[in-house]
Amino acid sequence: MDIAATLKEITTELKIPFIFKASYRKANRTSNTSFTGIGDIKALEILQEIRSTFKVPVITDIHLPEEAALAAKYVDMLQIPAFLCRQSDLLEAAARTGKPVNIKKGQFLSAQSMAFAAQKVKEAGNENILLTERGTFLGYGDLVVDFRSIPIMKDLGYPVILDCTHSLQQPNTGHGVTGGLPQFIGMMAKAGIVTGANGIFIETHPNPAKALSDGANMLPLKDIKELLISLKKIQAAL
Repeated sequence: MDIAATLKEITTELKIPFIFKASYRKANRTSNTSFTGIGDIKALEILQEIRSTFKVPVITDIHLPEEAALAAKYVDMLQIPAFLCRQSDLLEAAARTGKPVNIKKGQFLSAQSMAFAAQKVKEAGNENILLTERGTFLGYGDLVVDFRSIPIMKDLGYPVILDCTHSLQQPNTGHGVTGGLPQFIGMMAKAGIVTGANGIFIETHPNPAKALSDGANMLPLKDIKELLISLKKIQAAL
């Protein structure tokens, strides 16, 4: 609630459209000792409270087809995790809810191949689709963003988002927790705007060191406003 309040205030002041994202369950975890959630309904009710309190749309990710209809009752948009972007049943279930669907590009896919993921949603009767670039595997423990992916996916006819925090993950570490390179978040976001991204996805937390998920690749909440001001200046210059 504190993070949502801060982001709502900043984005309202800067006149930036804002969608709040949080996971009600963390299913893609390196180790079974990692935090996964507080209970699905309890977590979804918190997301619903954020929607109503701050009058912002909310998006959350789903991992199984049967989760789509449940989550859609509480949020405005559904997100398909990158690892699951080829799962036909999941894409079709998300589409059938009628909610907009954001599909994150798999770390193992080309930008061009995302046409087929989008096609599955479209053929299931839903044309409200976004695509998200979040990096491509470079060896076992690193990711790299090919910024050509942004215009390529835009040419498919969908808005494209750059996830400038997950794209800086360093997965598959030997200690069971994903690492990251958060010092490059600002650079990644700026490059995304320059190369035509329609929006940016940023993981943030008041104290990333204490975050229960993705802390290694988060931007501290106190730094969000300065970055967004810079991005608006770049967008205006373009």
